[in-house]
Amino acid sequence: MSERTGIEWTDATWNPVTGCTKVSVGCDNCYAFSLANRLLADVYRRRIPVVDSASSRIDPFAVRLWPERLNEPIRWSVPRRVFVNSMSDLFHADIPDEFVLRTFRVMLEAPQHTYQVLTKRPGRALRFIRKNPDLLVDGLLPAHVWIGTSVENESVLFRVKQLRSVPARVRFLSCEPLLGALNVKLSGIHWVIVGGESGLNHRPLDLDWVRSLRDQCLDAEVPFFFKQVGGRTPKSGGRTLDGREWDEFPEPLPSTC
Repeated sequence: MSERTGIEWTDATWNPVTGCTKVSVGCDNCYAFSLANRLLADVYRRRIPVVDSASSRIDPFAVRLWPERLNEPIRWSVPRRVFVNSMSDLFHADIPDEFVLRTFRVMLEAPQHTYQVLTKRPGRALRFIRKNPDLLVDGLLPAHVWIGTSVENESVLFRVKQLRSVPARVRFLSCEPLLGALNVKLSGIHWVIVGGESGLNHRPLDLDWVRSLRDQCLDAEVPFFFKQVGGRTPKSGGRTLDGREWDEFPEPLPSTC
């Protein structure tokens, strides 16, 4: 299902896949997991999961494919930023390469939109794109297809190195939920999103962690977007950092890596 969203750095979500697997501490309070189990369980359980078993059929967050949703962006005439698979991860191991390729084909067929593909598995993203060089233009993904990875603390900084090898014109980091101080090499990175955690069990955000990332972005001339302080709800703590909101985006058509 695709729909308008309250996520500040995008305009709409597009979910040809749902379901995922927790892989690091940033996943502990996953909003998609909670939403799937709380409000969407009946809908999701009506679809057979990719890995079919008695346990996965009753698990609303098992990986499921929704091919009938694939062509939705083609029908949207008004350009928008599209968060690809807000309820999953396009590069989860259970998603067949063929379906990932179909998803990319739609992105190429509807270039009026900007697609924000966020993954915790940039290693598979790199392998997939290397196996499908026909997706590239002059050796890189088209400028309207952005690839990002989640980095919540120093234990997953290896994802940044993997992402840097992905042949994309726009590579971005989502440091949300930010769970500790980060010192990131921003070469080859074109955008950084930072945010605190929200929900009943949210972990607190130290604004000094945010300031450090902001300053690293300023030094490297990388656009910085502060999504939220976090709290009981996403809007509980507001969005200001040192008296202002940070809503920077990468240039629409960066010409180099």
